[in-house]
Amino acid sequence: MLAMDQGVVEEWLSEYKTLPDNAVSNYAASLKDKGALVPALYKVIRENYSDLLEPVCHQLFEFYRSGEPRLQRFTLQFLPELLWSLLSASSARDPHTSGCIEALLLGIYNLEIVDKDGQSKVLSFTVPSLSKPSVYHEPSTIGSMALTEGALANHGLSRVAYSGPHIQRETFTAQNRFEVLTFLLLCYNAALSYMTPSSLQALCQLSSRVCICGYPRQQLRRYKGISSRLTVTSEFLVQLITGIHYALCNGDVEVGSKALDDVLYRAQLELFPEALLVGNAIKSSMHCAALKSNNKEGPRSIQVEITPTASRISRNAVTSLSIRGHRWKRHGKDGHTNRHCPFATTPPPPPPPPFPLCNDHCCTPIRAVLNKWSAARAFVVKASGEKNRSLNYNH
Repeated sequence: MLAMDQGVVEEWLSEYKTLPDNAVSNYAASLKDKGALVPALYKVIRENYSDLLEPVCHQLFEFYRSGEPRLQRFTLQFLPELLWSLLSASSARDPHTSGCIEALLLGIYNLEIVDKDGQSKVLSFTVPSLSKPSVYHEPSTIGSMALTEGALANHGLSRVAYSGPHIQRETFTAQNRFEVLTFLLLCYNAALSYMTPSSLQALCQLSSRVCICGYPRQQLRRYKGISSRLTVTSEFLVQLITGIHYALCNGDVEVGSKALDDVLYRAQLELFPEALLVGNAIKSSMHCAALKSNNKEGPRSIQVEITPTASRISRNAVTSLSIRGHRWKRHGKDGHTNRHCPFATTPPPPPPPPFPLCNDHCCTPIRAVLNKWSAARAFVVKASGEKNRSLNYNH
């Protein structure tokens, strides 16, 4: 670490300790003007044996505990790099280098799972309904939904999924490590729109390293870090994919695409259905939607395809009702439908002869055919009349 970077970090450590309480808000607003501070803090975190690592982690925790949103987001931007330092140290079985990082992450976790009164939080998530519009769809574009008894019973009802209450943790173990890290990534993803480009790149690098270390793809990526495999969970990968999706839509296309491929590679090896579903959905949308260019100065957002409000279904769509109406209209137009019963039909009148009949023997065969036709027609009319009288009687 250069002496200049060390001086920047030491100045940052000293000025916050002497800061009065009424000046915290102005100090938080001035942090974005210190361009050399963030790169210097990244170097401290990456050097596990640095003497400044412990005081830096302590001050980052003080930032988060202050309750000032801008100071909390300043700490969260280093979360991907902190997670990688913790995982790499645990893989190397060197807990002495990660003790202060563990304390910082556990402190943030224990602060986030409780409210201001110290009570456990219960997070709620509303499951979207197709019957209500959202940024992803319009109900009118889906077509006419069948008004069945079940659909009417569920109309207007919204399903809510709950998460929590979470248990406070005092130390990391093999059982609770990824439970805590997944929750921390959830908090990070909640503030994605405030994260700096360097933080998003660190998140993509974390995703790739966690998923390929110890596997053949590590040689393809030419990563020469740790070579042991890291245990992951499906929920942890889903949170990584959420951050990668945001990075993809905000300029980090190259590194984000590699990270998404690496996460899908690991999800296929582990047979994680949730991660595969979310990752493949995002990968498919990349081919349909135009991602932003490398301009990182634009508004921070996630691009989605907004469906138009106008209905995409043609007015001449063929439905069962239109088929029935077309059939009755056609039968009524031809005069084949009985007025009393639509199911009783009369045969059409016989076609007129192409030329006048005479009394000679040449027209005898034609006259015989016409007589048979008239007799058959009279029989059908008589049967139809009897059926109509029976239906009228029953009605």
